[in-house]
Amino acid sequence: MVIWKVKCGTCCLLAYRRDRNETRKLNCSERIMWKYSPDSNPALRIYPVNLGDEGNYSCEIVNTAGSFLFFSSLTVIVPPMVTLTCDKSRVAACQASAGKPAADISWIPASNHSTEEEVHHLNGTVTRVSYIGWVNSTLPNVTCLVTHLATNRTLSLDLS
Repeated sequence: MVIWKVKCGTCCLLAYRRDRNETRKLNCSERIMWKYSPDSNPALRIYPVNLGDEGNYSCEIVNTAGSFLFFSSLTVIVPPMVTLTCDKSRVAACQASAGKPAADISWIPASNHSTEEEVHHLNGTVTRVSYIGWVNSTLPNVTCLVTHLATNRTLSLDLS
């Protein structure tokens, strides 16, 4: 017998009994299923995964050798949407929107005069914006480097 318990608010239960060749699914979305046949490999599949799937999971396997309990924790990583803009006063804004975790933003060439703002959204994602003034610079280009677990992006602007 194999039982997956998915999080617990309205616990999703995915169960299989080999002696009866019986599977059960209780309070689980259509996205949660067996990855393979539960008889040969009782792995869990969540597709497509979303932020609400983040949390703790347990799998209990009972057979003639005994009862075995396994725990797993799922962390969902979301790549940010990245934009680079410049206004008329030559202030460049690099924005990494709705990433999880928050992205890191740096400038090329490096500057000690950038400022950052951060907004934490209710769904656990973060938007980070970095501003850099280019008013007194003779350099025609500015490059924004966004570093994130899910993706790295480099965007350049010609400010001439």
